[in-house]
Amino acid sequence: MSDVFVHPKGLCESSDVGDGTRVWAFAHVLPGARIGRDCNICDGAFVEGRAVLGDRVTVKNGTLVFDGVVCEDEVFLGPNVLFTNDLRPRAAIRRTGDALLPTVVRRGATLGAGTVVVCGVEIGEHAFAAAGSVITKDVPAHAFVAGNPATLKGWVCACGQRLDSTSTCPDCRTHHPHLP
Repeated sequence: MSDVFVHPKGLCESSDVGDGTRVWAFAHVLPGARIGRDCNICDGAFVEGRAVLGDRVTVKNGTLVFDGVVCEDEVFLGPNVLFTNDLRPRAAIRRTGDALLPTVVRRGATLGAGTVVVCGVEIGEHAFAAAGSVITKDVPAHAFVAGNPATLKGWVCACGQRLDSTSTCPDCRTHHPHLP
């Protein structure tokens, strides 16, 4: 943790944080969280103790990443993204460890502002959830989803551009023959 920046008003209690990571004011990273290299954890974000963030993950303001959430490399979590980890929460029942349902966000995925992710799902590589989406089931790689509950609206390239019916990205010209 030699090259980690923690704002004077931020709190990083984890000893497993990669070089180049920045933890900004009022953000809180609990002990046991695993944070990769070159991450950006913005103001007011919270990362719980058994959460895992890969390299170059952006966690925008007010985002809550709870135990059991794994975000692979280059994931973007917009402002106020909320993960859950218990389908049957009760104040009198304390579930921990394996009693919590894991959630995986695959490499390069984007979750727009205010997205809610119900636990136990996998969000595929380079998938994109529109702002305000409520994700209740698995999202395929390169899918563009929106709504409550989030439904498939189309497909996106790794560069983030929506794909048309030709499956060739109009921006970077990458061809995606595997997409419908």
